[in-house]
Amino acid sequence: MNRVEEKISVENINTPGRSAQVNAEKYKAARAAFLKILPTNEPGLTQKEIQQTIVKFLPDDLFPGGSTSGWWAKTVQLDLEAKGVVVREKSKPLRWHKLED
Repeated sequence: MNRVEEKISVENINTPGRSAQVNAEKYKAARAAFLKILPTNEPGLTQKEIQQTIVKFLPDDLFPGGSTSGWWAKTVQLDLEAKGVVVREKSKPLRWHKLED
């Protein structure tokens, strides 16, 4: 019997007012991992550092061998940035950190 895939709405800081529906279970797992690895102050992590580190904290049953982890890391980053949970620093390369809990 097929399981119904629950969806969750995500935002994108680059396209205000628009949202997309994504797999809720994968989003929640990626969000938890993202928030676990991201520091609360500067300097934050670069996109490359985020993508390299997040894989270690994702459940293998949802992300076998880390598959699609980069896409999910970016999706979570854009959504949390749009919601004001994550801050994009004015640096090169770009870095992100989360606001205090």
